[in-house]
Amino acid sequence: MVVLMEATNPIVTDQGIMGGTPVIRGTRVPISTLFDYLMDGLGLEEFLDHFPTVKRRDAIAILTHSRQEALETAGMA
Repeated sequence: MVVLMEATNPIVTDQGIMGGTPVIRGTRVPISTLFDYLMDGLGLEEFLDHFPTVKRRDAIAILTHSRQEALETAGMA
């Protein structure tokens, strides 16, 4: 299992930010928005263009972590 260290975790959950909705570190952008863009067929570049406060490394870390979790759930990791 991949565990993101607290200091490097790109996902923040804080009741004072968007009522506790998980957001991308340093922003008010919900992580669900990243996945919505991708599921709608839009690319990472377009997402980053629309949300300039999101750092590329944070978006990639979220996607990498999600991929690893999916593979582990499927018994492939």
